[in-house]
Amino acid sequence: MLKLKLFPIGKKNQIKYRIVVVEARSKREGKYIESLGFYDPQTDPATIKLDKEKYNEWMNKGAQPTRTVRLIAEKA
Repeated sequence: MLKLKLFPIGKKNQIKYRIVVVEARSKREGKYIESLGFYDPQTDPATIKLDKEKYNEWMNKGAQPTRTVRLIAEKA
């Protein structure tokens, strides 16, 4: 099963995230299939860049987003 998850990048206390497609059982920072966007909670307001076409394409293929990714996608 494929999942849409947040992939942490950046320094300690300056964390940013990539929104990626991964196998559901993979490690949090393991190999990912495709990067769909970017999320930076440190800015005010939070920076969200998400490729909606790719996001919807993966959703149609059966990938399940995590709760956080779903909320971020609704805001984007």
